[in-house]
Amino acid sequence: MSGLPGAGKSSVAQELGRLLPAPVLSVDPVEAAMWRAGVDRDQPTGLAAYVVVEALASEVLALGQTVVVDAVNDAEEAREQWRRLAVRRSVALRHIEVVCSDRALHRRRLEGRRRDIDGFVEPAWASVESRRASFDAWREDRLVLDSTAPLTGNVRTALAHLRKV
Repeated sequence: MSGLPGAGKSSVAQELGRLLPAPVLSVDPVEAAMWRAGVDRDQPTGLAAYVVVEALASEVLALGQTVVVDAVNDAEEAREQWRRLAVRRSVALRHIEVVCSDRALHRRRLEGRRRDIDGFVEPAWASVESRRASFDAWREDRLVLDSTAPLTGNVRTALAHLRKV
């Protein structure tokens, strides 16, 4: 899963996790856990959270199970990390990017969300806009879902994408 904070990727990821069924590994709770454990916020905890989620995803894949990774994945380096993992574990990799084409709605969702992640501070809209401006271009095919559409339809489309051989 890929997409800006508040775009709706976690909602899609959670539904996919329920329906596949597959564990959903999200970067944000891992980063928050590091802070709660005393790792200073000035440290590269965002990068470290991606590395931890990769290690966990690798273990799930080693069991022959599917895994859904829920992360912004806006940098080419992050996407390359998932490509390498898929090659190492000899599994198919499917990218799904969730966007919200209505910026006013996206902002309202971001500013109104209250996730139950102890110690996690939601990003400000200015931070999301900054990430949007620096979002790396994609090198591979991906499914793009617009979260202004109903969640059920987006999940149905995502399931069809994931089941392609």
